[in-house]
Amino acid sequence: MVSAGDFRNGVTFEMDGQVWQIVEFQHVKPGKGAAFVRTKLKNVIAGGVVEKTFSPTDKYPTAYIERKEMAYSYNDGGLYYFMDPETYDMVPISADDLPDSFKFVKEQMVCRILSYKGKVFGLEPPTFVNLEVTKTEPGFAGNTATNTLKPATLETGAEVRVPLFINEGEVIQIDTRTGEYLGRA
Repeated sequence: MVSAGDFRNGVTFEMDGQVWQIVEFQHVKPGKGAAFVRTKLKNVIAGGVVEKTFSPTDKYPTAYIERKEMAYSYNDGGLYYFMDPETYDMVPISADDLPDSFKFVKEQMVCRILSYKGKVFGLEPPTFVNLEVTKTEPGFAGNTATNTLKPATLETGAEVRVPLFINEGEVIQIDTRTGEYLGRA
């Protein structure tokens, strides 16, 4: 059990049959009246964010989110299969449960699978990935302007914007959180 007086960023707990994670919290002690805790909560499974106030004595059961490293193996229609490196079990995840950043993941990359009470609800891809550019306009000598970008297609099929000097066949580094080009790999 976790009491509202002990809330900290990142704490997960169960409330009303849902799993919530604290994004922000503030202990408020007004000059008149009882103290309270003002929070911003994220629904871990559904993804919504709400603001709620609690009495510091409110207690809720702690929710343990399991994060497990698994390698992406293949997809079959709307299911994507991940292999547990310890047991070699294949875990299917629906395309609906995958984040937008999954477009930067290629086969055999290790991702973090998120589950609660055995039910998989999400995935965290690696933060930085190195991918080959498969299609882009050719770069020309002298095109070294740093603020001009052009579209490029990566080996996973994802499209990003890259500087003019990047050519097909080059391997570049991408930040999967923002989808931005970081540099050559």
